Amino acid sequence: MIRAVLFDLDGTLLDRRQSLEQFIYDQYNRFASYLINIEKSEYCSRFLALDNNGYTWKDKVYATLLSEYNITTLTSEQLLHDYITNFQNHCIPFKNMHELLQRLTQQNIKIGIITNGFTDFQMNNLRALNIHTYTNTILVSEAEGIKKPHPEIFERALKKLDVKAEECLYVGDHPENDVLGSEQVGILGVWKRDSFRGDFEHSRVVGDLLEVLSFLEVETKTKK
Repeated sequence: MIRAVLFDLDGTLLDRRQSLEQFIYDQYNRFASYLINIEKSEYCSRFLALDNNGYTWKDKVYATLLSEYNITTLTSEQLLHDYITNFQNHCIPFKNMHELLQRLTQQNIKIGIITNGFTDFQMNNLRALNIHTYTNTILVSEAEGIKKPHPEIFERALKKLDVKAEECLYVGDHPENDVLGSEQVGILGVWKRDSFRGDFEHSRVVGDLLEVLSFLEVETKTKK
């Protein structure tokens, strides 16, 4: 019987791409007086390309931007600080996120988060989406000293939730870090479909978050 569901954050509950687009347009406006010779659409598109779906550190992204556009009146540290401070104001959840978390709570299913990233930054984003109000545990890689797909971070979550691996689902968008990472400790991995990794195939796949509920029912029936 499924007693707990663990989630990734970025790309799973948080619509990171849409959030990032809104953030960078807003950041351009805040620093427009320093960027008067650069088209807004060009600057924002280049930022999103350099971001590489979150897998390039922002200090490198900003350093590259400043170098490419020969901007000498701003520093990458200024832009990075602005990102860390203001990204939380643009966090957008995926459709049906709150409804899913509410329905899991109503069914007395424990909820946890395992996310790679910096603790303060990720906690700010979780609070911005009010996800923390549903969770029984939150593990952020910086605070834990290990990151996905290391098995230990999944095992810690199971221990905190006091459930067995076969009683738990893990929902995430990254094939290796989330789905295969969780399955190596016996958790049932669910892939949140992501066009960025469209060639991945798995037996448990969701497009809409509410589809996670169907795996609760299926797995519960098979365990009876």
